[in-house]
Amino acid sequence: MNKNWQYYESDNKLAEKISNRFNISKLLAQILINKGITEDNDIEIFLNPKRNNFYDPFLMPDMEKAVNRIIKAIENKEKILIYGDYDVDGITSTTVLKKFLEERGANTEYYIPNRLKEGYGLSKKALEEVSNMNIKLMITVDCGISGVEETAFAETLGIETIITDHHEPGNILPNAFAIIDAKIKTNKYPFTQLAGVGVVFKLIQALSIKLQLDEKEYLKYLDLVCLGTISDIVPLVDENRVIAKLGLKLINVTKNLGLKTLLEISGYKVADSNTISFGIAPRINACGRMGFADKALQLLLSNNKDEVLEYAEDLNEYNRERQEKEKAIFEEAIKKIDDEEKNNPIIILGGDGWHHGVTGIVSSKITDMYFKPSILVGFEGEEGKGSGRSIPGLDLHETILKCSDKLEKFGGHAMAIGLSIKKENFQEFKKEVNTYLQNIDFNQIKQTIMIDIVANLKEITVQSVQELELLEPFGEVNRIPIFCFKNLKIDSIRSLTAGKHLKMSLRDDNMSINAIGFNMGEKAQEYRLGDRVDVIGSLEINEYSGMKNIQLVLKDIMKSL
Repeated sequence: MNKNWQYYESDNKLAEKISNRFNISKLLAQILINKGITEDNDIEIFLNPKRNNFYDPFLMPDMEKAVNRIIKAIENKEKILIYGDYDVDGITSTTVLKKFLEERGANTEYYIPNRLKEGYGLSKKALEEVSNMNIKLMITVDCGISGVEETAFAETLGIETIITDHHEPGNILPNAFAIIDAKIKTNKYPFTQLAGVGVVFKLIQALSIKLQLDEKEYLKYLDLVCLGTISDIVPLVDENRVIAKLGLKLINVTKNLGLKTLLEISGYKVADSNTISFGIAPRINACGRMGFADKALQLLLSNNKDEVLEYAEDLNEYNRERQEKEKAIFEEAIKKIDDEEKNNPIIILGGDGWHHGVTGIVSSKITDMYFKPSILVGFEGEEGKGSGRSIPGLDLHETILKCSDKLEKFGGHAMAIGLSIKKENFQEFKKEVNTYLQNIDFNQIKQTIMIDIVANLKEITVQSVQELELLEPFGEVNRIPIFCFKNLKIDSIRSLTAGKHLKMSLRDDNMSINAIGFNMGEKAQEYRLGDRVDVIGSLEINEYSGMKNIQLVLKDIMKSL
């Protein structure tokens, strides 16, 4: 795969000004400049966000109307249904709203659709079940903005709907009592990239203001709001940055028994963005993928130690099962990728018994491996369901839209899609998509890596690397800084884990640094001791036996010119 190294332009004068103004290193100041954060107020909020940095929740569409209706429902002791989603964002959204409303004396129920049987969002079948629960008010969280027919159907059942969502609306909005979504055309809210749980947070903030509650009554949920926000891969800038930065502090001392227990049995001592992304989120998402999202919700709602421990162990088991299925499908899929498939503009694979709850993860891995869009479909008999992932520059949703005549159903966005298809139509669909994309030369598309700093080993100290933690939490948009080191000599090189990973020691005069390249084990055969190389990657601190050492996590390597 071709990788294109691009460098930010350095601005020494501005970097020195920011360095002096905020008492930070010029290295950190330059990284802030690269992120477009140069104004004093923006820098202060980014480095040290505070609880008064949240925007006024009543700027959101229909917020006043929704708040008044919810308060009325509480006062009249109406039963309120919270209709959520099965991923981390939906689970945390449901938990936060249910806990907050019940503390206000509300009578609440919830409904989480089964991913495998019902799919995402509102459904008429679910609403029929809901109507038997004597529900008069339904609040959707992390869904609902596309439920035009379903909202109308709910109205025929005597159910008023308040939609809280963060997804893009269609051309027609649901005829709901209120719609709280910063992406609708009438929006005046200054930030449009909140996660679903972020929108719920604004709702409970508005309710707290209206009910004249102490601000701690909504701020105490920032641990769960942070969990959902980081997990949903929304841009960790602006208000999401405030949520994530303050929320991580709260997660480390969380009073939510379920979250605390899950952290403990997962083996994490300190919660950071990596803990959430690679430790906690996969376990909660595994429940939804395997069809047991209710277990994850109960984990976060319960205050019973024995019950919580049982749920946490269940989550671990579902995650283990998910990993096994994912591994099996990945290995089978790789075997199916022959020379013809590699040369196609898109990799489209199908397999009997492939669990469609994990095909999206495998598709993502294949896309990363070959830097090509991919679609994986699992068949149960004659019915197929699958997921696809794309690469920057190719709108996969638009592509599938042009080739959708063989599909039963599909949806998604530019980078990810889901679909269902009859087995008899699979090969024809595959041929049609490849024909549509045949004029695109994916070999000419390069993966671009933006490099923040070109440095030498003498400039990098343990202290300067630790200072980078001020930029945490890393995630979408707020990516981890990438450093470039040129003309380093290879002192040692070998592969690890049966040739999967790369381990190196690199030297510049009398300075050396260890480097690890995950999934780069094949590079051990391309380079030799004494070779001069340019490398790019992120920096981290390894601590062993009380000693702290800097390690480079490789993104790419090439021979020096």
